[in-house]
Amino acid sequence: MVALVIAEHDHKVVKVATLNAVTAALACGGEVHVLVAGADAGEVAQAAAQIAGVTRVIHADSESFAHGLAENVAAQVLDIAHNYSHILFAATASGKNIAPRVAASLDVAQISEIIRVESDDVFDRPIYVGNAVATVQSGDATKVITVRTTGFAAAAASGGCAVVEAVTPARDSGKSHFVGSQIVKSDRPELAAAKIVVSGGRALGSANKFDEVIKPLADKLGAAVGASRAAVDAGYAPNDPQVGQTGKIVAPELYIAIGISGAIQHLAGMKDSKVIVAINKDAEAPIFSVADYGLEADLFVAVPELVAAL
Repeated sequence: MVALVIAEHDHKVVKVATLNAVTAALACGGEVHVLVAGADAGEVAQAAAQIAGVTRVIHADSESFAHGLAENVAAQVLDIAHNYSHILFAATASGKNIAPRVAASLDVAQISEIIRVESDDVFDRPIYVGNAVATVQSGDATKVITVRTTGFAAAAASGGCAVVEAVTPARDSGKSHFVGSQIVKSDRPELAAAKIVVSGGRALGSANKFDEVIKPLADKLGAAVGASRAAVDAGYAPNDPQVGQTGKIVAPELYIAIGISGAIQHLAGMKDSKVIVAINKDAEAPIFSVADYGLEADLFVAVPELVAAL
C-alpha cells in the first residue's frame, strides 16, 4: 500500500495542515508520498522531502497551479491516482474543494474529516456536530480521505530524506480561471495553527466593540482572533476567522471565548482545545459546560481589566 498526501502550500512554505495529513497517512500503513502541485514551488518540494516518514515527493510545476484552482489540482491528482491505495487531503477549504472532484472522478465514496485510523480500511469520523463518532469501513480500491487536522499530531517537519521526482504537469482544465483575490494581511498567527485563540461573539454588540475588546487581548497574548458564526453573520467580524462547524476547526493550547453563548455549532469547532476559558455574564450559557475556567462577568469590564493586568 502507498498513500498520497496532497500538500497545501503558498509556493514557498508547506502549511502545517499537510503535516497532520502525513501523520494520518502513516497510520494507514505502507509508504507515504506527497504531491506538490505549484508554480515555481521547488522550495516546497524540498521542504516536503524533509518531512519525517515521507519516502517520495511528486513535484508538478506549472503556472496552471499558481492559484490552486481545484479543477487543475484535481486533474494532476487523477493523473497519478492509479498508483495509490489512499489519497489524503487536509480538511481545509482547499482540501474540501479538491477531494470531492477526485472521488467523483474515481467513482468512489469520499471519507470525510477522519479523526482516527483504525486500520487501512477502517476510519473514525465525527457525526451529529461531533456528538457521536462513526466508524466507517471502505471497500473501495482507492480511498479518498479528508483529515480533520485537530485529530492528528503534526509530523516532524525535518528528519526525512525523501526522493523528489519531477513529473509532467497535467494540462490546464480550462474549466475555471483566476479573477482576483483580496487578502487580509496580519501579524497575528494563522487561526488554524495558533497556540492561543481569542474569540468573540454576538454579545460584543458591534464591529467597533469587537475590535476594541478582542484585539487588544489577542495582541497581549500573541494570539489569533476568532469569532462565532453569530458574530460573523452580524457583521462584527469577517468570515475568515469564524470558528465552528461551518468555519474553522481549531484545537489550540488555550481558547478564550468572550461573549459566546456556546451554540452546538460553535462548540464543534473548538471543544478539543487543551484549555478553554469562557467569559460571559449569563450563568446558564452552554459554553460553561465545556470550559475549564469560567468567569461570570460583564465582558466590557472584565476583558479590559485582564488586558491591563497582563
